[in-house]
Amino acid sequence: MKYALVTGGSRGIGRAVCVKLAAQGYHVLVNYVSNETEADNTLALVAKAGGTGEKMRFDVGNAEETLVAIEAWQEAHQGEYIEVLVNNAGIRKDNLMLWMEPEEWGRVLNITLNGFYNVTRPLLKPMCVKKFGRIINMASVSGIMGMPGQCNYSAAKGGIISATKALAKEVGAKGVTVNAIAPGFIQTDMVEGLDEAELKKQIPAKRFGKPEEVAALVAFLASKDAAYITGDVISINGGLYT
Repeated sequence: MKYALVTGGSRGIGRAVCVKLAAQGYHVLVNYVSNETEADNTLALVAKAGGTGEKMRFDVGNAEETLVAIEAWQEAHQGEYIEVLVNNAGIRKDNLMLWMEPEEWGRVLNITLNGFYNVTRPLLKPMCVKKFGRIINMASVSGIMGMPGQCNYSAAKGGIISATKALAKEVGAKGVTVNAIAPGFIQTDMVEGLDEAELKKQIPAKRFGKPEEVAALVAFLASKDAAYITGDVISINGGLYT
């Protein structure tokens, strides 16, 4: 059985990724923190797509909790390993830097950037030993071009991009690829509160993207066909920023 772990898999892009990878034959580990109902809804969609999966509860921003959960899974699956990791978990706490509170800065960076480290590190060795692995990090157009009111989010996603490039060089010889995807405006709850009508005017495609479109890119990067793509950042933003 092939295993894929998707952090923040209970909603939005993460949910679409879970469904797509399940349809590709992966047993999907749906990570969530508190909303078990939505995690169950994701598993229902996974089953509808003809796939299998299970819930995996832990807070990616909590190093100890994350390690305990991953090591427990590894102990229960001797001889098997998680070959695809999608670091998707992240939050927004937008504010102008002038008024940004320490908690708004720290929480965003902890979940996105520390979360990347907390989840990726314990999964790396098995990938390298097996000489196959796919690590796909969800960045953002905000991490490439910067967005006003998102100094924290831009910093976190920019950090993910740089870490992606560095890690790709460390594990490339082991058959492990590391890539980042930088979505623009995608129709999920992450864009709640934004002026969609006004933002569409800035996008050449004249629409927000769909989670399923991002998931299709994840599925390709997870495949053997993408073996020669590593250390890259692939934008999917309707032409908003190139």
